[in-house]
Amino acid sequence: MSGTPAREAGEVFGPRMTLFADVLSVGLATAVACLPLVTVPAALSTACAVLRGAGQDRPVTAGRYFALLRRRSRAGDLVAGCLALTGVLLFAADLALAGAGLPGAPLFAVAAAVIGVCAVVVGLRACGRPEALTDWRAAVRGAGRDAVTDLGGSGLVLLAVATAALCAWMLVPLAFLAPGPLALALTAVDVRRSAAVLLQ
Repeated sequence: MSGTPAREAGEVFGPRMTLFADVLSVGLATAVACLPLVTVPAALSTACAVLRGAGQDRPVTAGRYFALLRRRSRAGDLVAGCLALTGVLLFAADLALAGAGLPGAPLFAVAAAVIGVCAVVVGLRACGRPEALTDWRAAVRGAGRDAVTDLGGSGLVLLAVATAALCAWMLVPLAFLAPGPLALALTAVDVRRSAAVLLQ
C-alpha cells in the first residue's frame, strides 16, 4: 500500500500496531486511575486528550497520561466524578424499585432506561471533548448539543460502550484494558464531529 508509513529501523511492528499497544497501555493506566470511582470522568477525559495527541505527533504513553492527570487536580473534576457516581447509584436504585413490582414499574423502568442511556451518551461525549480538561460545564453543554445534532456519533458511542461491556463480561481481565479502546472511540467520534463542522 503506497501511503502506509514504512517501519523504522529496528521496529518490530508497524505504526498501526504501535498505536494499538499505546491504546492498551493508556487503557490500563486509565483503569488504575478509575479505581477510586470519583476519578472516572477525569481519568477518561485525560485518556481522550492523550490519544488525541497521537494525531499531532505527541507521544501516547502511560507516562504522559499520568503526567497530564497529575496536572488536573481541580475541584471540578471531583464534582464531576461525584455527580457521575450519584447518577449511577440513583439509576441502580430506580431499577431496583421498578423490579420490586410497584404499580407502573414497566413504564417507569423504560423511562429510567431512556434517561440513563441519554445521560451516558452525553457524559461520555463530554469526556471526549477537549474542553473537559479545563471546563466541564462547557464540555457537557457541547456534548448535549452534539448528542442531538450528531445522532450517528451518539450511536457509535453506545456501540463502543456495548463492545467494552461485552469484552469485560466475556473475559474479566479485559475490563482493565477496555478504557483504552473506549477512550479511542470517544476521541474518534469527537474528531469526526469536528471535521464535519469544519466541512460545512
